[in-house]
Amino acid sequence: MLGSTHGTLTTDFRARVVACGEQPRPGAVHGTAAAEGDLDVSGRPLHAPVPDLDRFFRPESLAVVGASDAEGRPNTGITRQLIGWAERVGARVHPVHPTRASVFGLPCCASVADLPEQVDLAVLLVADPLPLIDELAEAKVKFAVAFASGFAETGEDGAAAQERLAAAVRRSGMRLLGPNTNLNAFERFRDDLEGPAIALITQSGHQGRPLFALQELGIRLSHWAPTGNEADLEAADFIAYFAERPEVGAVACYLEGLKDGRSFLLAADRAARARVPVVAVKVGRTETGARTAASHTGKLTGADQVVDAAMRQYGVIRVDGLDELQDTSALLARARPPVADGVVVYSISGGTGAHFADLATAAGLTLPTLSAAKQAELHEWIPPYLNVSNPVDNGGHPVGDWRGRKIIDAILADPAVGVLICPITGPFPPMSDRLARDLVEAAEQTDKLVCVVWGSPVGTEAAYRETLLGSSRVATFRTFANCIGAVRAHLAHHRFTSSYRSPFDEAPRVPSPSFRKAQALMRPGRQLSEHAAKQLLRAYGIRVPREQLVTSAAAAVRAAGQVGYPVVMKASGTHLAHKTELGLVKVGLTSASQVRDAYRELTDIARYEGVELDGVLVCQMVARGVEMVVGVTHDALFGPTVTVGLGGVLVEVLGDAAVRVPPFGEEQARDMLDELRGRALLEGVRGGPPVDVDALVEVVLRVQRMALELGGDLAELDINPLMVLPRGQGAVALDALVVCS
Repeated sequence: MLGSTHGTLTTDFRARVVACGEQPRPGAVHGTAAAEGDLDVSGRPLHAPVPDLDRFFRPESLAVVGASDAEGRPNTGITRQLIGWAERVGARVHPVHPTRASVFGLPCCASVADLPEQVDLAVLLVADPLPLIDELAEAKVKFAVAFASGFAETGEDGAAAQERLAAAVRRSGMRLLGPNTNLNAFERFRDDLEGPAIALITQSGHQGRPLFALQELGIRLSHWAPTGNEADLEAADFIAYFAERPEVGAVACYLEGLKDGRSFLLAADRAARARVPVVAVKVGRTETGARTAASHTGKLTGADQVVDAAMRQYGVIRVDGLDELQDTSALLARARPPVADGVVVYSISGGTGAHFADLATAAGLTLPTLSAAKQAELHEWIPPYLNVSNPVDNGGHPVGDWRGRKIIDAILADPAVGVLICPITGPFPPMSDRLARDLVEAAEQTDKLVCVVWGSPVGTEAAYRETLLGSSRVATFRTFANCIGAVRAHLAHHRFTSSYRSPFDEAPRVPSPSFRKAQALMRPGRQLSEHAAKQLLRAYGIRVPREQLVTSAAAAVRAAGQVGYPVVMKASGTHLAHKTELGLVKVGLTSASQVRDAYRELTDIARYEGVELDGVLVCQMVARGVEMVVGVTHDALFGPTVTVGLGGVLVEVLGDAAVRVPPFGEEQARDMLDELRGRALLEGVRGGPPVDVDALVEVVLRVQRMALELGGDLAELDINPLMVLPRGQGAVALDALVVCS
């Protein structure tokens, strides 16, 4: 993570917090947590405030503003549902309506000012909630819910109305859910289910209904936050709150947009510290999806590649479909931490086992070959001609008698095995019934994860409905893909959180000496010349070639002698982004005459093209290595982002790049390199030597420091190419583009 001291970056940027240890929840925060109100070097918070939402979900008193009991009125059904919910949570209800003496037999107040007590929660059944905000603030109401639509989801006028509402809420000190939300927070949750629960966050209420229905399969849900347009309370607030609830085993999210990228990352960081998995569907992967999401919620969608990278940085598990959201959240909420990463596939059909094993291996799961001793043990109950190395094929018949349980227990006893997956492609009574019972009984007696894929399209079989779904220890799926995805997420989540180090704990709080040098070089609203851009890099300790800026042919010859032949000559100006295409770069010059001729040619081309120069650069010619690109851009949601990829023309042709949102540490910088399809180039190909990966990582971290310190003043940085030399020889920025805000 970013260091707050300023010395050798390979030391400063390494994480210094203690790896997570097993500690009790809720609020199990590991490492040196950032203090409340602490700010980083760019003035942004390092701590996620956690709103006290206890009185939102379980108020002692509830006001229903606009309450009705008149038949045929939309507000009547809502009022009835709210009264029923209040009874379940033990809240006193105060209907509010200017012309009614009572509603459903309850005394009715004419206005908010007439409420007989200070209420925790007010539900606003009115078309325009804005006029009520000041009244609610005067009455010291803690929370309000606005169902009304017609705000940011409708366009510019609606967005302006929503901003007026948000401003009023900020002044009031009250917290608001909505507008454009619904009744999902006040659903009837089953209270007869046990175990860790799923807490649900949705920006579109209907998209949460499949998860709410998981209760019918015996999976507990504890909360549902339908955030709507998020004029005030947002998904990040609920993630931070749910991460500290002892009953919450996982947070499931359907997100159409993020209100604020930084708030989301701080909330995800809090969940990662507490080891609470967050699983999210985030729409907007495609241009069409992004447009639809924006028109529905009026939020920024953000560049999807940045969203994806940011979620990975903080351990948010991104899935594509609601079915994946159901299955992955359910497994992560209820499964115990894995004792090993090894997965064994066990089936009554060789074809089924081989098919599943292929898919699991392709997805990155580890299927260890069982030891010779373990295979010999399994062959005590399985015919010797069947394969038991992994996948394990029992041939069918052993599951129908006492041998079936022996096989399962033997597999689970292997210390390399952490997960047993049994795909049952269809009911085959009585063998499938006996197999299901054996799996459930074995799961109750092991600390390892047992998963079953019930492939029957019917789903009414007793083995499925009663035996498998009746077990709180067996994770049951209906498709191969969802099982594999959920198991992969489960193992990855525990690997991630077991060694999680919060980037925010080590983010720099004060500017480095480099920052003051850099400030003097910045030119607001302008693009820097290559020479000035390299001075900026040098200020942050990034190596550039020996070079001199000259304004005459004679000076160019003197500079070449001082730099050392051979040299490269390049035109330098504030509006030059692609010099090579204009013929404004000359490479491999070895004599004074070549230098003089090159100077004249470069200045002639610039004059012809109408390009204003600040001079010509005479540069050291650097040995060949692997060309990379390292850069900074600004994302609409997350602010500065750092990108690394293959450089030269390859970055444009292949688009092989990885991105991270600062702050991040050395480990994440190395992970960025591992994501590149061209990663093998860094290790040397076709007899080439491996390059200096450590130097490349250090450049990435120095660029990150620059992005954090210069913040919004740095609109764009592009080091391309960064020549990464053979191992031990460093990396050199051959060219750089800097645009100031």
